[in-house]
Amino acid sequence: MTLLPAATAAETQARKADHLRICLEGPVQCAQVTTGLERYRFTHCCLPELDWHDIDLSTGFLGHRLGAPLLISSMTGGTAAAHQINQRLATVAQHYGLAMGVGSQRVGVENPELMGTFAVRSLAPNILLLANLGAVQFNYGYGLDQCRRVIDKLEANALILHLNPLQEAVQTRGDTNFKGLLGKIEQLCAALSVPVIVKEVGNGISAPMVRRLIEAGVAAVDVAGAGGTSWARVESERAMDAHQRRLGQTFGEWGLPTADCIVAARRVAPTLPLIASGGLRHGLDVAKTLALGADLAGLALPFLQAANESEAALAALAEVLIAEITTVLFCTGQGTLAGLRQPGVLETVG
Repeated sequence: MTLLPAATAAETQARKADHLRICLEGPVQCAQVTTGLERYRFTHCCLPELDWHDIDLSTGFLGHRLGAPLLISSMTGGTAAAHQINQRLATVAQHYGLAMGVGSQRVGVENPELMGTFAVRSLAPNILLLANLGAVQFNYGYGLDQCRRVIDKLEANALILHLNPLQEAVQTRGDTNFKGLLGKIEQLCAALSVPVIVKEVGNGISAPMVRRLIEAGVAAVDVAGAGGTSWARVESERAMDAHQRRLGQTFGEWGLPTADCIVAARRVAPTLPLIASGGLRHGLDVAKTLALGADLAGLALPFLQAANESEAALAALAEVLIAEITTVLFCTGQGTLAGLRQPGVLETVG
């Protein structure tokens, strides 16, 4: 198999550095489309009959026990700054028992010297750790060998295949051949020894597509809906010409709101391991996604901002997220996460 030339690998590394900088500094959040979570409100319980300190947030996902229903969503890798961020994220994930996904490891496949920027297993021996590749790469020379390589190098428990057609369409020289990918995903699911998770990158996954992914053998889905970071806006910020810049601006608000994706996915797949991400910014958002049917909630930007600051800031964020989720349980009179799905606990507003 012939991989991309070294020059393109260098471009990929530069793109990863741009993404990190732009997400931290640029105006790339959705401004009009929301997560849809604001349409829901918890019913307050003035007499919960609970001891706040007895509430247990531990949960299971894909056979692994987690200290809280939180996923540090896939973000970065491939640069020195990304390496430090990944190390901080992994250290905190280990301490609090959180799941963690790394950013796309394509840059490490193209340049093996950079694969070490993703390597965090020594810092987090017990966490649910997720490798990551773009599914579209299977139409550009990738296959089972590359999947096994990123899984083995990371010592990952599962593989995320991310779907990002809008980002690729907006990206200068993006990879836009998505033809026949579902069949290739099905082949990979059958051949790999670890579970495969399919996720979007912030534009959402519809109910019909969830059904098709299940039929293909996918073990879990991350709906990654709209309402948070817009990768169309990110690519617009780094566009090399006016054409691509305008595309990114036009489609900056494109996508299915996160809340709608959760409800739709759960309707067609009642038992599917389901991750909610896309615009979640605090523990109240997390709790709402769990009440709507998600098993795990993924956050990226809040963790990225804290990790860019310091490990202490990251630990403080984990603490407050856990406290916020616990407070929701306490003030709704629910002693377990499953209780959030009881009728009347979460109501629509208006």
